[in-house]
Amino acid sequence: MTRLMLGRTLERICKGVLLLCLLHFLIMMILYFDVYSQRFDLFSRFNNGRNGSRNNGSGTGSGHHYYYYNLSRPNATSATYLAAGEQLVPSLQPENNQTPSPKPLPPCPENPPGLVGRLLIEFSSQMTMERVQKENPNVTEGGRYKPPDCRPRWKVAIIIPFRHRENHLKYWLHYLHPILRRQKIDYGIYIINQLGEDTFNRAKLLNVGYTEALKDAEYDCFIFSDVDLIPMDDRNLYHCYDQPRHFAIAMDKFGFRLPYAGYFGGVSGLSKKQFLKINGFPNEYWGWGGEDDDIYNRITLNGMKVSRPDVRIGRYRMIKHERDKHNEPNPQRFNKIQNTKNTMKKDGISSLTYKLVQVKKYPMYTNISVEIGKPPPRPIKG
Repeated sequence: MTRLMLGRTLERICKGVLLLCLLHFLIMMILYFDVYSQRFDLFSRFNNGRNGSRNNGSGTGSGHHYYYYNLSRPNATSATYLAAGEQLVPSLQPENNQTPSPKPLPPCPENPPGLVGRLLIEFSSQMTMERVQKENPNVTEGGRYKPPDCRPRWKVAIIIPFRHRENHLKYWLHYLHPILRRQKIDYGIYIINQLGEDTFNRAKLLNVGYTEALKDAEYDCFIFSDVDLIPMDDRNLYHCYDQPRHFAIAMDKFGFRLPYAGYFGGVSGLSKKQFLKINGFPNEYWGWGGEDDDIYNRITLNGMKVSRPDVRIGRYRMIKHERDKHNEPNPQRFNKIQNTKNTMKKDGISSLTYKLVQVKKYPMYTNISVEIGKPPPRPIKG
């Protein structure tokens, strides 16, 4: 009985092996005929080329048969050659010089997959412009970059008001270039350098940046950033939104909280349409403070609202420094803020005056040096 069961088991195993062999044979035959059909199709093209040569009277008297090969590669100019034995000679047929039109790029994703989230930001290591340039080989002259694999919705000019902050600029470029590239932003970076030692005017420099950037490219989105503020999360996307955007809502110097509801300082963004709707920024805030509150007033008075990222994403680190000389607090700022409604139509991008001294394109940014004048004399008390 045991021998009978063992015999039946062996018989079943043999049948199973035989079925596997048959299945393997069928698969090999299918693959073989598939390859054969491809070769047959290739041979038929050779024969068509041979017949075409005979019908055209070419190739006679030489003993060689000529066949057409298409040696074109994707995204390259097509070229046709004739095969004579083992030699390749150019075809006598006219070349087709038309290159295939490239496929349109897809829109860039709203949430780019290469983002890493929370970043470690530190300023203890020494930074050089050579290191920044080596880290960003795909950034072109003037601090320009465009993603090669998708089509961004916005063309962004990043405007930085500047004077005597060369060391801060190195850190800013070191961190922001990689962040912006991961965000799939089509952008250019513009440093607006106030020449001379007269009182600093942040908002007027931002107006100058807007004007000069548009001479360089057709931007439709503008990010205005202080040079000492670094985002701590690359999900804080530097492009424009349906409403004016305040990016720097949680700075370390404020305990990572918004200092007050109407705060619009540090880093902000407006589309070209939004910027023109509020007549740009005020030109008459000389010294530190007040201009960002005036801008907030302009936005709300024109029926718009400020949009902000999540507080966990809108975190920033500030490079610690002493207050700049000739940028003392503006004692007139509180009176000016209260009069925004009366001044915003006549004080802004429509009334901007300045002297352009130099535009120089560096590998990582464009430097625009300007003279913007002096503050008017303060009224004498008495």
